[in-house]
Amino acid sequence: MRFPALLILSSLFISSCSWMPFVGPEESPEEKTMEEALQLSEQKLRKKISDNLNARNWSDAIVNLNAFESQFPFGNYADQAQLELIYVYHESTDFEAAMASADRFIRLHPRHPNVDYAYYIKGLSAALQNKGLFSDRSPIDATKRDVGSARSSFATFSDLINKYPDSIYAADARQRMLELRNRLARHEIHVANYYFKRGAHLAAANRGRYVVENFQQTPSVPDGLAVMAEGYYLLDLHDLAAEAARALATNYPQHPSLNEQGEFQYEAAATVNKGAWLSRLSFGYYVQQDPPFFDSRAIYNNPQAAIHGEEELPITPPQGQSLLNTLTFGLFESTDKAE
Repeated sequence: MRFPALLILSSLFISSCSWMPFVGPEESPEEKTMEEALQLSEQKLRKKISDNLNARNWSDAIVNLNAFESQFPFGNYADQAQLELIYVYHESTDFEAAMASADRFIRLHPRHPNVDYAYYIKGLSAALQNKGLFSDRSPIDATKRDVGSARSSFATFSDLINKYPDSIYAADARQRMLELRNRLARHEIHVANYYFKRGAHLAAANRGRYVVENFQQTPSVPDGLAVMAEGYYLLDLHDLAAEAARALATNYPQHPSLNEQGEFQYEAAATVNKGAWLSRLSFGYYVQQDPPFFDSRAIYNNPQAAIHGEEELPITPPQGQSLLNTLTFGLFESTDKAE
């Protein structure tokens, strides 16, 4: 009789606890905010979103903007809410979400009057994607990092200025493209220096030629010519090496690879090849101490190139007209007022 009695008492205890507030899963703040937002009218929810943006309360703004799109997908301010969501994701440093939201807006509204804003924030988010909080003060060279996001940002800004050359964001996008182009070119020089270290002279020379052909007028072109001269020389292609060295001496006479007479200082081929063979035989344990290395940024980098006016151009989303105002050519506006 004891077992049935204990079973009955346990069941009664469990059922009596079901009404207690601390039993069961607790509702998260995001779920509570979403639940409250879904009960508001369009105008009241817009007022709440505006308050979130003014207070820079990005977490609540994200929840409320998603709720707005869910509740009023064809409402008066549906497009504006999507632009604001792109902005909020960017400001909250969720750059992946910002780019995804921008892509979605571009796909859904390719002819929207403010679609250039979506392109701009997408490119800006891609440029900042791999940039840490203290990147500007970090001793780590940013040009040695992965440049996949830089290429994506460059392509997006290129689309922006090609499709919308008169956009208010076009000038800033052009300046940012110059920075990105310099970064991509310098990354190629880093790769070429690495190939020299590994004894891959042809690969290094090809990287230098790629910089000269595709990144003209960047500070990395002098090093690109130097890479070509050294790489071709180590490959016994002396005519090509001399041609690259002449171009370097003619256009960049202050390059550190040139002596006072303007002659290129080639590395000793025997020393370089010996280091490469020892590296291969020792499976990378022995590395040549002084392989060819080119970095003339201290001479040719323009300190003004880093200035792009990011503080002068606001990135807040443009304020568009409501759907009713657009359809009636400005004759009518929504009359609902937030209480």
